[in-house]
Amino acid sequence: MPGTTHRRPELPSLTGIRFLLAIPVFAFHVDMEKPFGDHGVADAYAWTVSNGGWTAISLFFVLSGFVITWGSRPEHRAGRFWRGRAAKIYPLHVLTWAAALILLAVAGTAATARQAVPNLFLVHTWNPDRAVFSSLNDVSWSISCEVFFYAAFPLLVRWIRRIRPERLWYWAAAVIAAILLVPAASALLPDRPPLPFGSGSVRQFWFVYVFPPVRLLEFVLGILLARIVRTGRRLPLGAAAAALLFVPAQLLAKQLPFLWGLTTPSIIPIALLLPALAARDLAGRTSLLTSRPLVTLGNWTFAFYLVHRLILDHGHRALGGGQFSTPVATALLLGAFAASWLLAGALHRYVELPAVRLLTGSRTRPGGPTRQGSSGDPAPAPDLATTT
Repeated sequence: MPGTTHRRPELPSLTGIRFLLAIPVFAFHVDMEKPFGDHGVADAYAWTVSNGGWTAISLFFVLSGFVITWGSRPEHRAGRFWRGRAAKIYPLHVLTWAAALILLAVAGTAATARQAVPNLFLVHTWNPDRAVFSSLNDVSWSISCEVFFYAAFPLLVRWIRRIRPERLWYWAAAVIAAILLVPAASALLPDRPPLPFGSGSVRQFWFVYVFPPVRLLEFVLGILLARIVRTGRRLPLGAAAAALLFVPAQLLAKQLPFLWGLTTPSIIPIALLLPALAARDLAGRTSLLTSRPLVTLGNWTFAFYLVHRLILDHGHRALGGGQFSTPVATALLLGAFAASWLLAGALHRYVELPAVRLLTGSRTRPGGPTRQGSSGDPAPAPDLATTT
């Protein structure tokens, strides 16, 4: 807690929730493959999952700022933090980047240098061309945003530490207001070419959903929320009540214009839920989120995120790219879900953790205490709180 030199209390709920967030992301990407031959089932499925993926990514970005700030201290050096983040992110990214490069070439849709090079260095989201920011393993766009967040974090946290505790909620409200106004600002951008899904233009979608400085607002909100909890500010709602707010938020998102429904409806529930979960952990209360299976799967989520889209996309291509009866499609998707987690567990154990140890000297080991970071365990820098 503030003023102490001891390790801060662990927040296992913020690791366990990552597994739950991975489910709507997977379900959303399933819909991109259009596997259901029954049009009624396909339409119902698309309606059900249409906004969950957007919300989950927004929550991941806020969570990123929260957990990194939770473990940070004024004496921690920026260079060590950046090295730890690079050790966490790049080995798995390079591996899945290479896999995507090979799979695309085999499929006859080889990536160009204009796509592959910026994607490799995780700067592709700075280009508003959809062929670039959504290239290769297209989920890497969010990792590109995270790299920008990490670069800015030492400066941001130094500034936010200067905010007086009683003013933190006002600052959080101001950041939320800025997030809510982002779609309005996108109207200043060209409305052509049109987005092939939803509404608005490609450039407007890029600005609202992909452009790293815009998504930085959610990361900053996470930093503020962590300080709110650490300084003992009063929380408006408990975790259960905050979670219930996601239901009307998701229904509202389906009624709003496309660009307004991406991140704005759920940002207030997100801002209420994460501090409430942290407060439950600090009070020593247990839940499903703190259970060992969910915490373990939460630790695997970064690897899951990087492999699941490749399995869905290229697995569907290998099966002919067609549609299937509902029972067959369901069985195939459950198999893809299980395969993604099995591969994620192997990559976490045999690639992610060894890379962290090699590149940072961390003693992080499978099955033992690991360090919690923005993308889940393990965070290799010693400036992040540990979690079981």
